[in-house]
Amino acid sequence: MSIIIDSDRGRRVAEILYNAYYTTGIFGYRSPPESVLPKGMVRGSLQHVLFVTLTVSIDYMRDAQALWESARRTFEDPMTRYLFDPKALYETPINKIMRDMLKYGLAKRPRKDSYIWKTVGATFYKKWGGDPRSFLRSCGWDAPTILKRLKSDTHLDRGRLVPDYPYLRGDKIGPLWLRMLWDIVGVKDLRNLDKVPIPVDVHVARATLATGVVRGRFSGRLEDLFEYIRRAWFLSVKGLKAGDRSMIALDLDEPLWHLSKYGCSRRDKDTGYCPLQSFCVVREYCVKGRIWINNGYVVMDT
Repeated sequence: MSIIIDSDRGRRVAEILYNAYYTTGIFGYRSPPESVLPKGMVRGSLQHVLFVTLTVSIDYMRDAQALWESARRTFEDPMTRYLFDPKALYETPINKIMRDMLKYGLAKRPRKDSYIWKTVGATFYKKWGGDPRSFLRSCGWDAPTILKRLKSDTHLDRGRLVPDYPYLRGDKIGPLWLRMLWDIVGVKDLRNLDKVPIPVDVHVARATLATGVVRGRFSGRLEDLFEYIRRAWFLSVKGLKAGDRSMIALDLDEPLWHLSKYGCSRRDKDTGYCPLQSFCVVREYCVKGRIWINNGYVVMDT
């Protein structure tokens, strides 16, 4: 195993991707699937906070566009809208929650997803009056503190301690939640977001490897590369500007996701040939070589 973090290359890739995403888009795309609101919802409202919070809590091993479309359809149906009300989630039997989460495909793993959904919603009702922003305020709006509390806060359930925020507390979903609250919902009280690692999923990972920001030889679990990827983008954004402020690693979450979703995922897994390379804004940084990712396993030789 030999892995290189090339932060100089990352700095150039970051600047190009950020500017492209917020002007022409990446391969013409610039709107994340979570940015489309259900009909009748006001951006920045408590409803919006709850919609994003609950939906992102089951954003694991899911197609993002399908997940957020299912969430919108579930909210727009008066019979299933209660699923976004913490008080109703606390009072409703889990079997009914599970059935209603299946109506529009919101749950893909019915028992697991309904448990996560009900637990997160009930926690915000019992401990925070149904408003996740009260939890954020109790953390002083400090991003690192919020991530620590997501992992450490627990409650008693049938005589045993269980997490308050299953999956929302995860290394990917926790930072992803904060990023969405900040740039989609508009919760601008959040601070120290520069200390939050980039949420790494298969798309962020693939784009990072395909641009050579992390490269070398590796065969094993994709998850074992996540810390290299987080560190790479922490280092790469140093000294860069995002408009009138300093760029942070979270700024690259969506640009990298779009780069992989609509570009790098079409690379030849053995040679690195990409049929869209001539249309890619970071084509000069596209590395040749093998990047094979499947079911959480990766083989890299670049």
